[in-house]
Amino acid sequence: MSRHTLTAPRATAAGPEAADPRRRPGTLLLAALLLGFAAALALTVRTDVANPPFQGADERWLEWMGGPHEGLPAAVAAVLNWFGGPLGVVVPLALLGFLLVRRRWVSAGFLLGVYLLGSMLVVQGLKHLVDRPRPANPMVRVDHGSFPSGHAAGAALLVVLVGVLLVPAARRRAWWAGGAVFTLAMMWSRTWLHAHWLSDTVAGAAAGAGAALLAWWAFSPALAREHGGRARSAPAETR
Repeated sequence: MSRHTLTAPRATAAGPEAADPRRRPGTLLLAALLLGFAAALALTVRTDVANPPFQGADERWLEWMGGPHEGLPAAVAAVLNWFGGPLGVVVPLALLGFLLVRRRWVSAGFLLGVYLLGSMLVVQGLKHLVDRPRPANPMVRVDHGSFPSGHAAGAALLVVLVGVLLVPAARRRAWWAGGAVFTLAMMWSRTWLHAHWLSDTVAGAAAGAGAALLAWWAFSPALAREHGGRARSAPAETR
């Protein structure tokens, strides 16, 4: 009997995307809940952009973020502001280049779909729909529209994107926990810098994560087939 055996199932299980072509209804449900929550917040703010029902809570939180704005918190907030700005473009482009070099065409399409849906359609669409004034005297350069936070949306979106494309399925639970901490830190930094109200960051994180999860649900069969094909084309292992 030959001692050469294929171990494709083990390789598949260790890959970033389990080779199961079925769409998981839980992913779609969570995406719908997050996007629905962000939309509900947007409609609530749009009814009175100067004084939505939770403006008092937003202002109290901003008071707690009053300072002093120096030391380690200032350094962390500056790094996160930079990461969500210039580096927020460099990282996805570098990842896109990596996927194209590896000929992972479906993964590259998923990445582009996530950013088209999340950053351009959802976040920018809500910004133009709501056009909420920002807190007074932001400490960094900002564009129009405080709602939702693009930095918070980008952080949550990037967490899902990297988790789907690069993190093995067996290790995703730890990745999601670390990604949640990163997203919360980004949310804190935006309010600490007086660039956003707290509710802006909550809506941004929900919109970014929801859009990325929706794209994952849509692309999951194709991603599974791509990963399954790569696993089958890998050299057989021996024991």
